Amino acid sequence: MTKEIVSTDQAPQAIGPYSQAVKACKLVFLSGQIPLDPATGELVAGSIEDQTERVMENLKAVLAACQLTLAHIVKTTIFLTDMADFAKVNAVYGRWFTELPPARATVQVVALPKGARVEIEAVASQD
Repeated sequence: MTKEIVSTDQAPQAIGPYSQAVKACKLVFLSGQIPLDPATGELVAGSIEDQTERVMENLKAVLAACQLTLAHIVKTTIFLTDMADFAKVNAVYGRWFTELPPARATVQVVALPKGARVEIEAVASQD
């Protein structure tokens, strides 16, 4: 199996020993993105909607480094620190996937890195 590491300065750099994304077997596995501003490395201030927008922009930037778009995503997992934010996150997320949305799971977690309220990971297909 051939494995290629993907990295871009258009999305936040990894804050641990992991890659922004890995290409393998015609799939791209995107590490979870939290709402970090890639220019500053700081968590974006604002609402859960603001944080979700930043996460989606970060995912889009990592995909662009792979010459892919959000349309290539086949599966996402959303992690929320408060399931009460589900509807607001869902509204923002839905604006990014207007046609053929990917499969998805959403789970509540106790905490996320840097105090983020939302994190989204994805799997994309290069086909």
